[in-house]
Amino acid sequence: MFTYYLQQGMRSLRRTPVLTGLMVLSIAVGIGASMTTLTVMHLLSGDPLPGRSQHLYYPQVDASPRGEKPRVDPLDMLDYTSAVDLWRDGPAERKALVANSPAKLSAPTSSAPASITPMLSTTADFFPMFQVPMAYGSGWSREDDERRARVAVISWNLNQRLFGGKDSVGQMLRIRDSEVRIVGVLKPWRPAPLYYAVAGGRFSQGDTADFYRAPQDVMMPLFSSLQVNAGNFQQFTCWGLPEQPGHLENSNCVWLQQWVQLDTPAQVSAYERFLQGYVQQQQQLGRISQPELARLSSLMQWLDFNGVVPRDVRLQAWMALAFLGICLFNTVGLLLAKFLRRTSEIGVLRALGATRAMVFQQCLIEAALIGLAGGLGGLLLTAFGLWNIRQQPLAYADMMQLDLTMLGSTLAAAVVTTLLAGLLPALRAARIDPALQIKAL
Repeated sequence: MFTYYLQQGMRSLRRTPVLTGLMVLSIAVGIGASMTTLTVMHLLSGDPLPGRSQHLYYPQVDASPRGEKPRVDPLDMLDYTSAVDLWRDGPAERKALVANSPAKLSAPTSSAPASITPMLSTTADFFPMFQVPMAYGSGWSREDDERRARVAVISWNLNQRLFGGKDSVGQMLRIRDSEVRIVGVLKPWRPAPLYYAVAGGRFSQGDTADFYRAPQDVMMPLFSSLQVNAGNFQQFTCWGLPEQPGHLENSNCVWLQQWVQLDTPAQVSAYERFLQGYVQQQQQLGRISQPELARLSSLMQWLDFNGVVPRDVRLQAWMALAFLGICLFNTVGLLLAKFLRRTSEIGVLRALGATRAMVFQQCLIEAALIGLAGGLGGLLLTAFGLWNIRQQPLAYADMMQLDLTMLGSTLAAAVVTTLLAGLLPALRAARIDPALQIKAL
């Protein structure tokens, strides 16, 4: 019976090519516009580390003095003393400090000129915590952190530029005036967003596009880079002059981030107790005046707090969904007109024994065929829309690819929404009185 309904639906669509084309175009345009923006939302707001994000946490404490107006949220970064205290003493499986700075680098064995490139200063646990993929070599060890080893991990792109893509482990880099040995080369890696360096919060005026920039080209142990790249680290909120200008270890500013890995609820509870105990201890020492400003956020909570999805993308998504609703409303009208034009045919079918349920099913299958055709057209329009976004000067433009999840969602959305649009017209067609139609023949 389904095959018969399918054949009848195809014949009906071919009999009214103009009306069919209008319905398919309406669905295709609505699906294309909505799925383009929803794909952007999906790519920007998805879990960046599936299976791992629930184990990664971002601790915050605020060592700034209490102002006239108490702060509601802690500062989004840590001062050096707090960061190192938490890193050394925190009861976490893995802990990673993170800081950014520009660095001048070159390779003695390469003809490429020296360049200024972003550098990530971190600690050894960074690589296993964030599952950083390695093409050659590996990250450094915790012992390298402690002894301030002059080692580095470089990106795939930098390795291509300086060493032609060959295994460069053991080669030397010059960062400013210091020689640094390469111990690892990353595979092509494009985390989206750049979750380990997100900061700013809803109280910041920062550009969320920074969350989607490419990863840093070179990574070094934090304590080594404080020596090698001294003076290039950016400090943010400050509440006093440093005791020794240029020494970040003694500055009253925030500029470091820390991530910890907590694999079980018991570990999370233990770390929260440690964090509360730490701020209370520091309050007694007079260094922290607002112990209530201590937070422990999971990776997804931290990304949500920082608003990693740009506001204009959310607005465009709502506008596209509203446009899809208008397209569906037009489709309802076109389907209603199409089905009611066949009242005589439906009346004869009813007189020959077709039930209302049969008429209803045949009309819905015809609507589903329109939805499938509209979905295929919408898929092409979605691909075109994402291609157009990739041509824009956006930090996340290169990420805009239609994955299998959104491909299937596009086709499913087209069929489902068209079926919903066809419910009322199909119901009206099924309620046609056969006696009146036979009498009118």
